[in-house]
Amino acid sequence: MKAMVINRICRLDVDKKPLESMDMPVPVPGEKELLIKVSVCGVCHTELDEIEGRTPPPVFPMIPGHQVIGTIAETGSEVTRFRRGERVGIAWIHSACGACKFCLEGNENLCDDFEATGRDAHGGYAEFTTVGEDFAYRIPEAFTDFEAAPLLCAGTIGYRSLRLTGMKDGEILALIGFGASAHLVIQMAQYRYPNSRILVFARSAGEREFAKELGAYWAGDTSDEPPEKFHRAIDTTPVWGTIVDGLQNMEKGGRFVINAIRKEESDKVALMKIDYPEHLWLEKEIKSVANVAGQDVQEFLDLAAKIPIKPEVQVYRLEEANQALTDLKEKRIRGAKVLKIS
Repeated sequence: MKAMVINRICRLDVDKKPLESMDMPVPVPGEKELLIKVSVCGVCHTELDEIEGRTPPPVFPMIPGHQVIGTIAETGSEVTRFRRGERVGIAWIHSACGACKFCLEGNENLCDDFEATGRDAHGGYAEFTTVGEDFAYRIPEAFTDFEAAPLLCAGTIGYRSLRLTGMKDGEILALIGFGASAHLVIQMAQYRYPNSRILVFARSAGEREFAKELGAYWAGDTSDEPPEKFHRAIDTTPVWGTIVDGLQNMEKGGRFVINAIRKEESDKVALMKIDYPEHLWLEKEIKSVANVAGQDVQEFLDLAAKIPIKPEVQVYRLEEANQALTDLKEKRIRGAKVLKIS
C-alpha cells in the first residue's frame, strides 16, 4: 500500500518535505481489530509536533494521521460490533488498557497506557490501517467523508474543551485562536448556549473575518482588550502570552481551558508576567485538556449531526501531504485540511 511516513525529526521551516512516500505491506488485523480502507484523513497541528520532535513517534517509520475515515475491509475473528463495508472513523485515541481507574471511569484519555493514532500506532496517511473495534466509531450519514474527518479531532477535542469549561447559557465565551477546532466550537456553542455571546481572539485578519462570518459577537487580535470580560475561555494557541492576556480579561470565578498539546518553550518568558492578584485571584481557574476519550468522540459525532455542524475543508491528495503540512505551518488556514486517500 502507499503511505506517507515520518522517518526522521526535522524542522518544517527548513525541510519542506518532511514526509517520505513508501510502499508498505497492508496490515493484518488482530482478533479484535478492524482493517480499514482509508478514504480520507484530516491534517492536524499535532503532526507538526510529531515531525518537529515536540511529541515524537517512539519508532520510525511512523504513518501519521488521526482523523481517519474509511470502510471496513476485514474484521478480526472476535469482532462483534462491526461488519465489513461499514463506514467508520478513527480518532486520536488508538488504545488504552481498559482496566485502570481512569479507563473504568470513562477517562481513558488519562490512562498510563494511552496510545495515540499516528504517533504510537500507524495512522491514516496510508491506503489501509487497523484499529481495535472499541476505538472505531460509526459516522453519521449526515456527513461526507471530507466533512467527517476534521470532526474526529478538531471537533472532538473542541467538544471536550467546551464541556470542561462548565459553561452555562448566557455566559460569555472567549475563543483564543481560531483554527480547525475553534471554527467548530463556535457552532457547538451557538447551538447549546443560544443566549451567550462569543468573543474571538485571533492574530490574522482572515481568521477574525471568518469568526464574524460564523457569528462571533466580537473579534480582535490576541492582545486586544475585549468590549467586556468573559466567563469561560478556550485557548488553542501554542504560546504562553495568550494565557496571561486571557486571565486579565476573564471575569471573577471564570475558567480558562487550555486546548493544546504543548506550549512553545521560546515563549515561556511570557508566563512570568502572571501576577497573582491581577490574573488569578478571585477564584479564577486554569484547566488543561488531555487527549480525548471514546465517549467524547461518539457524543460529539451525534451532536454534530443534530446541529448539524459543517466543517469548511481544503482537500489535498495523499502525495500532497507535505504541501498540506507546510500550509498549516505557515498558517494558510481556513477551516480544516483533509487528504484524499482513495
